[in-house]
Amino acid sequence: MPYNIRIVSTYPPRRCGIGTFSRDLANSLEHFTGEIGYIRIAAIDKDNLPYHIPVDLIIEQYNPQSWQSATKNIIVRAGESKNKTVVLLQHEYGLDPDDSGKDGEGINYVNMAKAFSEKGLTTLVYLHTVLDNPDQHQKQAIQDLARYSQGIIVTTESAIQILTSPLYEIERDRIKHIDHGIRMHHPSHFDRLSIKEKFGLKDHFLVATIGLLSPDKGIQFSIRGFGRFLAESCTASQRNSIIYLIAGQYHPEFVKSGNGQAYQEFQKMLNQSLKEAKIRWCKVTSLQDVEFNKFDVVFLDAFIEEKMLLELYGAANVAILPYLNMQQISSGILADTLGSGRVAIATKFRYALELIHSNQKCPPGLVMGRHARGILIDPGEPSVEQIAEALDYLVFNQQKRLLMEKQAHQRGYQMCWENTAWALLQHIDFLTEEDQIRTGRGLKFKREKNSIYQRDKSSHSDFAGSGNL
Repeated sequence: MPYNIRIVSTYPPRRCGIGTFSRDLANSLEHFTGEIGYIRIAAIDKDNLPYHIPVDLIIEQYNPQSWQSATKNIIVRAGESKNKTVVLLQHEYGLDPDDSGKDGEGINYVNMAKAFSEKGLTTLVYLHTVLDNPDQHQKQAIQDLARYSQGIIVTTESAIQILTSPLYEIERDRIKHIDHGIRMHHPSHFDRLSIKEKFGLKDHFLVATIGLLSPDKGIQFSIRGFGRFLAESCTASQRNSIIYLIAGQYHPEFVKSGNGQAYQEFQKMLNQSLKEAKIRWCKVTSLQDVEFNKFDVVFLDAFIEEKMLLELYGAANVAILPYLNMQQISSGILADTLGSGRVAIATKFRYALELIHSNQKCPPGLVMGRHARGILIDPGEPSVEQIAEALDYLVFNQQKRLLMEKQAHQRGYQMCWENTAWALLQHIDFLTEEDQIRTGRGLKFKREKNSIYQRDKSSHSDFAGSGNL
């Protein structure tokens, strides 16, 4: 019998990375017509945006009653269908306010997971942030989500290490790793030269940072690093053929915060970085008719639609991800960069360590990724010099750069959204079978007498070194 999938998440047109993730996951699940009945979204909204199918429920983010009403609605609708309903909660602290509206302090997701599980709905929780230094509320929320759901899903192996550590003490069998999906199925279909010709970049080496902007994206440092590379490594004519494209608008939540004061302060910081870098720059809303020879940095101040997003990945020679949040366990931008077969220069946030360096020990300074999938750098001020060094290596070593592209594509190819969706469905099947097995199990015995055969529960391998057996 097929499953009905219910996703609780932000969703387009809300501009949010988790919403994009949920949309791509839903689109991929739709391909499995034999396994899926229908897919519906309960969209977390705060701006009264217009939604369309598959969104059929709206949760007003700052209205506690709306969360409760959505929970009841989901349970009722699940009961009206012959198909088994599976709920996917896309958890992010910032989407979960308390009853007074304080961001990150709520237990709405926990209440949902508890209510769904009590009514027999298989409930899985995607964690989009896993902190290794949480406060008590943050820690308790994750522990409760693990307790009241059938399991947690994370996109990095390193998140499993944190969740199973003494900090959270979540059992390993409650956690499942499933890759973040990528949108670029066949990079060869996006010929780099033809896309560059379309945008007037035919004879240019394109360095790019793509996605919604905010201070923690670190472009104030990548701009200076790029300027240092141009000054130290390039002649005047070479400089005219290298462009750093920063494509994307500022995150709307950041622009609004504090009545725009944080945004204004960041603009001053950015202008100072541009001045220090001694570069020529411009801001545009379209790449049409831009005279790239006259500029070093181009800001594309526009929301990047799906088609153009894929084209920019395809056109790029190198992507820079100078992020400042080292706890980030997921990044659609990094996933799509590798999936597009493009080399990333990325700071050592958790997801980058996993995709580029296979979670191996990473020393300070510039590090070539394991299997040469990209280059890792330190965040903040040290990244300025390291970005310049990384660009020098990639720009002037074409064969090595192309080999790194191949290695990146090999890893990214494994992460296409269809593979991710299929892995999720297999996991759901496994959990369903587990429930059926438990129902038919015999008596459970509790130890009431000490035995010479008793083994320590804390032993990682019950029969390790047991030469007598």
